[in-house]
Amino acid sequence: MRHHRHLIVAMTMSLLFSGSLSPAESDQLDHPLGEPPPLDHSAHDAEMTHEDSGLHERHSQEAVTSMAEPHAHLGPHFRWTTRRAASPADQERAAVIVTALRKSLEPYRDYRKAIDDGYEPFLPNVEQPHYHFTSKWRGFKSAFRFNPEQPTSLLYKKTADGYELEGAMFTAPKRKDENALNQRIPLSVAQWHAHVNICLPPKREVKTADWTRFGPKGSILTESECNTVNGRWVPQLFGWMIHVYPFRDSVESIWSH
Repeated sequence: MRHHRHLIVAMTMSLLFSGSLSPAESDQLDHPLGEPPPLDHSAHDAEMTHEDSGLHERHSQEAVTSMAEPHAHLGPHFRWTTRRAASPADQERAAVIVTALRKSLEPYRDYRKAIDDGYEPFLPNVEQPHYHFTSKWRGFKSAFRFNPEQPTSLLYKKTADGYELEGAMFTAPKRKDENALNQRIPLSVAQWHAHVNICLPPKREVKTADWTRFGPKGSILTESECNTVNGRWVPQLFGWMIHVYPFRDSVESIWSH
C-alpha cells in the first residue's frame, strides 16, 4: 500500500492547490477521471476544486513530502467492501476479467504507447514507488459501465530507462453500492476501497497546515472535530478504486493491495 499512500496524498494536494479538476472530475476518481456530478454533489467539493486555484505547484510537492509517512491501509480513513463467500461462478468471472485485462495491457508494456493512447502520468516528477498513468476518457466511461479491457489507470514502476508495467486500476463512482461493485468485480475475490472521513484545512491555511491532523492520514476523524478547526469535511474523497496485477502468478497476488 506504500505506492497507494503516495498517490492519494498527491491527488489530495493536487485538488487543493492546482484547481485543475472540475467538480465533475473530482467526483469520479475524483482523480483525473471525470464523471457527470451526482445530484448530491456538495458545495464543499466545488470550493475544494476551484477556489483554491492559483497556488504554485511547488507548494503541492512540499505538502506531499511533509505527509509522506507510512500509514496502515486498514486505518480509519479507508473503507473496504465486505468480502463475500467464495463461489466457482465468481472465480470463473474473475478469471475472465484477468485474462481480458492481461491481453489488453500487453501493448502498454511500452509506456510510450500508453501515453500515445491517452494515459497521462500523474505527478511523474514527484518520487513515488509506483506511478499511475491515468486516462480521463476511460475514467469517464467507467462511471457508466465496466470494461475489463479499459482500466482507468495503468500502474508502472520507474526504471533506469523508463517505466515497467505492473498492473492496472479500475474505478467506480462514489454512489455505487456494494451490489453494483460486485457486478463489476466479484467481492468474493477482491475488495474495492475508498478514502473516507477526510478533513481538509481551511483554504487560508493550506500552505501552513498541520498535515498530521488534516488530510487522508490526519488525526481528525469526525465532522464535529473538523468543524471545530473550521476545516472542510469530505465524507469520501475519491470514487471507489481497485488494483489488479494480472501478470502475477497466483490469484491472491493478482488481486492483492
